[in-house]
Amino acid sequence: MKPMYQYLAGLLLLSTLSFAQGPAKTLQIEGQVAGVQEGVIYLQKFQDKKFVKIDSSAIKGGKFKFSPALQVPELYSLTLDEKKSPYYLFLDESDKVTVAFDTAAYYRNTQVQGSASQALYLAYEQMEDVKIDEFIRQHPRSLVSAYALYRHFSYRLSPQELESNVALLDASLHNTPYIQTVRELIVIGKRVQVGNPAIDFVMNDTEGNPLRLSDQYGGYLLVDFWAAWCGPCRRENPNVVKVYQKYKDRGFSVLGVSLDRSKESWLKAIEKDNLTWKHVSDLAYWDSAAAKLYGIRAIPANFLLDPNGVIVARNLRAEELEETIEKLLGQKETSQGSK
Repeated sequence: MKPMYQYLAGLLLLSTLSFAQGPAKTLQIEGQVAGVQEGVIYLQKFQDKKFVKIDSSAIKGGKFKFSPALQVPELYSLTLDEKKSPYYLFLDESDKVTVAFDTAAYYRNTQVQGSASQALYLAYEQMEDVKIDEFIRQHPRSLVSAYALYRHFSYRLSPQELESNVALLDASLHNTPYIQTVRELIVIGKRVQVGNPAIDFVMNDTEGNPLRLSDQYGGYLLVDFWAAWCGPCRRENPNVVKVYQKYKDRGFSVLGVSLDRSKESWLKAIEKDNLTWKHVSDLAYWDSAAAKLYGIRAIPANFLLDPNGVIVARNLRAEELEETIEKLLGQKETSQGSK
């Protein structure tokens, strides 16, 4: 898939909708569900990092219809099962939206007509190597730009880069929940930059006993945010185990901070992956108190602290983690040997 800036430019006039939301607008959303004659389809709204059901419609003869009063532009979704990942649907000022809904292959064949914002979002999803500043410059008034910055770049960019991108957005988007969250992450990001003291916290360990982060200081400590349900985390765990086993007797340790919801799954993953260091969790998923303190938006994520609890590196992986620990411990041992 190639960058689609020329196509996106053609959508610019259709997608430059101001976010300034007035009274709720009554929309007509109708469509047909592939392979389903009878059932229920749910309309959800994106709210506080998750989708919340706001309406439902019976499917009769494969067809459904909603006529809700909605705040637009905004991100909504459709699903046949509230427990499964839904189809993302950006709605704007259009009076009528038609959906050919197909749940196969992660909704790949679903088609939507009547929403310019959805057309822009789908085009954005097809792009590779997105330069978010360029995308925002082309679509400064589109909610899709605000959402993309929030969803896909808030954990990749530095606080300073986030500030620059927010400034590119039209002022009408600055009060959206997406940009409000980005601004909160900017403040947090500045607090947890390399060179700053780590933010202390207390959280229960695997036996339910409170453990304080600062009580673990004294050597180099990797604060590792992960979860049993996170595939990339589980694939990275063998690398962390390797480094831990190699350097644990030279002043390196790990503190696992889990974003799990199930204690059983958390404990099983610790055992299966041979994670023999200390672990904590409040089993609050993305509402994890520690994750919020550190602005965690994606996992795995980690912070390497020096013996005094100062952040010296972030998001180290595989060979980079091992090379960094080797260098830091070598410097420490050389310094101690010269005294």
